[in-house]
Amino acid sequence: MQFQAQWIRPSEGIGDVCPVFRKEIQTSGKIKSAELYITALGVYAAALNGRRVGKYVLAPGWTAYDHRLQYQQYDVTDMLGEENKLEITVGKGWYASPMPGWNESADKLRRKNRKTAAFAELHITYDNGEKEIYATDGSWQWAESPIRFSEIYDGEICDATVQPEIWKPVCTAESPTDRLIPQEGEEIREKETVMAKAVFTTPAGETVVDFGQEVTGYVEISVNAHTDDRIRFQHGEVLDRDGNFYRDNYRSAKAETVYICSEGKQTWHPTLTFFGFRYIKLLEFPGEAKPENFRAIVVYSDIRQSGRIRCGRPEIDQLISNIFWGQKSNFLDVPTDCPQRDERLGWTGDAQVFVKTAGYNFDVEKFFRKWLRDLKADQRPDGSVGQVIPDYMPEEAPSAAWGDAAVICPWQIYETYGNEEVLREQFESMKKWVDYITSATKKQYLWTGGVHFGDWLGLDAPSGSYKGSSREDFIASAFYACSTELVIKAGRVIGADVSGYERLYRNIVETFRKEYPEYHTQTEHILAIRFGLAEDPRRTADALADMIWRDGIQMRTGFVGTPYLLHVLSDYGHKDLAYSLLLRREYPSWLYSVDKGATTIWEHWDGIMENGEFWSTDMNSFNHYAYGSVADWLYEKAAGIMPALPGFEKAVICPHPDKRMDWMDAEIDTRHGKIRSYWSCEKDTVRYEIWADMPVTVVIDGKETELDPGRYTFWGRAE
Repeated sequence: MQFQAQWIRPSEGIGDVCPVFRKEIQTSGKIKSAELYITALGVYAAALNGRRVGKYVLAPGWTAYDHRLQYQQYDVTDMLGEENKLEITVGKGWYASPMPGWNESADKLRRKNRKTAAFAELHITYDNGEKEIYATDGSWQWAESPIRFSEIYDGEICDATVQPEIWKPVCTAESPTDRLIPQEGEEIREKETVMAKAVFTTPAGETVVDFGQEVTGYVEISVNAHTDDRIRFQHGEVLDRDGNFYRDNYRSAKAETVYICSEGKQTWHPTLTFFGFRYIKLLEFPGEAKPENFRAIVVYSDIRQSGRIRCGRPEIDQLISNIFWGQKSNFLDVPTDCPQRDERLGWTGDAQVFVKTAGYNFDVEKFFRKWLRDLKADQRPDGSVGQVIPDYMPEEAPSAAWGDAAVICPWQIYETYGNEEVLREQFESMKKWVDYITSATKKQYLWTGGVHFGDWLGLDAPSGSYKGSSREDFIASAFYACSTELVIKAGRVIGADVSGYERLYRNIVETFRKEYPEYHTQTEHILAIRFGLAEDPRRTADALADMIWRDGIQMRTGFVGTPYLLHVLSDYGHKDLAYSLLLRREYPSWLYSVDKGATTIWEHWDGIMENGEFWSTDMNSFNHYAYGSVADWLYEKAAGIMPALPGFEKAVICPHPDKRMDWMDAEIDTRHGKIRSYWSCEKDTVRYEIWADMPVTVVIDGKETELDPGRYTFWGRAE
């Protein structure tokens, strides 16, 4: 679309205060239609005649801003009258906040010093066919808004006693418009509300509000106050072992809200930032704080829930709830690692390990395709992929299992939704990543000599290391094989010539088997099996099971090995052991955090240790979705729901029941309809209920049955 608008900014420096821009518009007839096109360098909130425009919050979202900037289109026909006032308030958002908080670099300084700006056009069509366009230009005005400060990490300050009064002419700015693109991703919305559960005084004498659930969003306050009364509070995820408010794990992020009241009853919440939290600590509050003064507004991308899992174990149901909440908390336009501390970045490794679970829980095709376009845009000239996308750490080296998101994510989105277009869009990017590895390695047909995260947070890590004990070159070479194979598969789907990659893949497998005839860790065993590199996968799986038994039925895996662990065990005859790991209550386990009161997934298995102390302050998020990838095992193995063809055009249901679970009920709403698998253990038999809107192959006790769409009941043996 060709725009007439210019970028506008304040004509003078105002420090951290957020500017508000306005245009007074007088219409000249009966309006047939009116469309507002708008974006910002930063994040914006638009109002027309005092009413908020649209439901999109934190617009225009987060993209690879140097290459792509979304604009939004709103139908405002019913909002216009004869005399109108259009206002746009702009904050720093992801565009100009100092991100990441802990990492100082030239690129961070460049981004921190970027100036925010607004860009808009109002298109009015009258009943008589005449058209008018009101575009941002030198005729607009600006003033200081009530929002005195707003950043992603540090929070927001609003002074309700400040009303824009001194309006000045704007300054127009040169900024390219060729990077503007229509809205691609899901809009960020206010999706849910969580009322405060309790207000209490801690042993330290502090007043704390508990919402009972960790969320991402902001707190809305409702009070009856006097002019200049102050409300000030900080956000936190957990209490310490003495029951006191704790926020050291937020690191440098202040995560603080300040509101200066006007007179009388009022309701307010931040508009240009967000927080990750369960608790808030009140530092200032007029009068007695009560639960009805507070509610948490939950904010995430407008993704539709498509999956559901329930079972006969309440603690597993809580784990499933934690996984869903972890996804909602971190799917805020970009698949982030965590929503609270001075990070909140689109870590590629977290995204690729969770993408399958993500697509079963929610419809994330549009969400991921937008992010993958950002990945492609930010892919470096040599084909490498940053640790985070958008690439806010371009000076950092690429890592295996992180950069492989360039290949794994588009392939999985294709598998889940069956749309070849994601492969066509990303195929060159996928190839560039594999080609980068080929050119960067120190040893042909392996990936050696790089700097990697290894099996990040592996429980077998030597003292002082976060990387686990699995060999970094082993992991890198295994993912080299995985990504090369997926490039071949993708090429075959879209009809591309992949003969060169086929030769490369054969050489990688042959060289890998010669270089690594033995596997030293649980993760090494897992990757060798999962990626088709083990010459005898069953024997390798047996060896893995033996290791786990010797370790006291404990996983020793990290970010790389854990997502595949239960799959590998189930695929090679160790279903009982897989369930034993799932149902384990002691550290390390998925249920350890549940028993500690978690309402989302933790970054560390022992973020809160058995003695009640914290694992660390520097890297200890209590809302990190990566280990929630276990849910795809619950869907695919425990419930047995898998696609036989991409997008579930045809499905397979091959459940793995276990008496310890009593019963399980799982459902996925696919592109070809709903599919549901239910089983219940009844003494020595298992009753199966199957619902499918597509052709399905059902496998019960090793017997395959081809079925048309419908509902069916089977009986099988209980183990």
